[in-house]
Amino acid sequence: MTGSSPLRPRLRALRPEAFGADPSGARLERIRRSPNFADGVFQNPVGARTRPSGSMKEFAKIYFQKEQRLRRSPGAPIPVYPTTLAELAKPPASGLRLTWMGHSSVLAEIDGRRVLFDPVWGERCSPFPFAGPKRLHPVPVPLASLGKVDVVVISHDHYDHLDLPTIKDLAGTDTVFAVPLGVGAHLERWGVPADRLRELDWNETAKVAGLSLTATPARHFCGRGLRNQQHTLWASWVVAGDEHRIYHSGDTGYFPGFKEIGAEHGPFDATMIQIGAYSEYWPDIHMTPEEGMRAHLDLQGGVPHGTMLPIHWGTFNLAPHPWDEPGEGTLAAAEGAGAAVALPIPGQPFEPGTAEAPAKPWWRPFVAGGPAAAGPTPTLAPAQGLTPAPVSVSASVPVAVEQPQGMAREEPEAVGS
Repeated sequence: MTGSSPLRPRLRALRPEAFGADPSGARLERIRRSPNFADGVFQNPVGARTRPSGSMKEFAKIYFQKEQRLRRSPGAPIPVYPTTLAELAKPPASGLRLTWMGHSSVLAEIDGRRVLFDPVWGERCSPFPFAGPKRLHPVPVPLASLGKVDVVVISHDHYDHLDLPTIKDLAGTDTVFAVPLGVGAHLERWGVPADRLRELDWNETAKVAGLSLTATPARHFCGRGLRNQQHTLWASWVVAGDEHRIYHSGDTGYFPGFKEIGAEHGPFDATMIQIGAYSEYWPDIHMTPEEGMRAHLDLQGGVPHGTMLPIHWGTFNLAPHPWDEPGEGTLAAAEGAGAAVALPIPGQPFEPGTAEAPAKPWWRPFVAGGPAAAGPTPTLAPAQGLTPAPVSVSASVPVAVEQPQGMAREEPEAVGS
């Protein structure tokens, strides 16, 4: 109609805020020049199926079977560690301290600086406040109580890693955001100034507050809107200070590139490795605990060096496997490899490589059908410094966030983890 605006801009204006924004202009031109962008989309370092394999009918039978549904959630409220601002304000004696906040969110204090990986403080990892995977435990620490954060690192733009309310809260601070190529479009729409963005392609490095942050390859995919254009990159991250080096895997399937990353940037004092939300229906884009341990060893040059922190489990119900299986699998894999693994309860700070690093399976009393299911929530030993925190455990089936394209996901068309 004469005088009317084109349809596409009008539709874009109606796009829900949580969907973010598509890259455009100079950002889109930079994406098109990337060596990792071909045929109109970002490419994985090795081939990966981002659509589910196998029968949807068989998957549905497994996913909705009552006993399996019960096992995907804890049988009792999960405790969180009562972390205090005073505790976090005290510098780590070793120069390196990690605090797992649940799922893939980790506060890393490294050589006098503070890095916050994949912060998700929202109640649901979803574009909608009324649907989608809900927390199985409370956030251990209010975001405002963390104190100064020098840099926020985002691995990719799926809802369980890039959370709108959390980013909007952090946009009001002076922190810098290090993100994969294309993800900056979402953050700018949500109020993060362009001069506080460090938007990187794989193998590019930014210097922030004396730290080197390098985006490294991962085997995954992206997207949070109704049309998944694959125009935002996914990444793992290397952070190096004057004395320490750490690695955060983001979401990824196993691939030979871990050895290359380790050879180029390792060995690492600590690795944070995705070991949850895996399935035989999407074997290329998430790792099992055994694959996660293999990735940790690859990153360390094939020897059990440093400490592995398992992430991407325990907080949201995102896959068919039992809630506790990632923890048990990681513990078994670590024992088999002779590797050091940290098993903190959410919110429990620890210094890798020290005697204080937690290594006991804290989750066992809370497994559905286990000791906790038959009676009151057990009280953890005072020596562990753990206080059970009441939280309602949802038995509802989530609008899944982690699954690949073509299966139930974090939002109607194309979102994964």
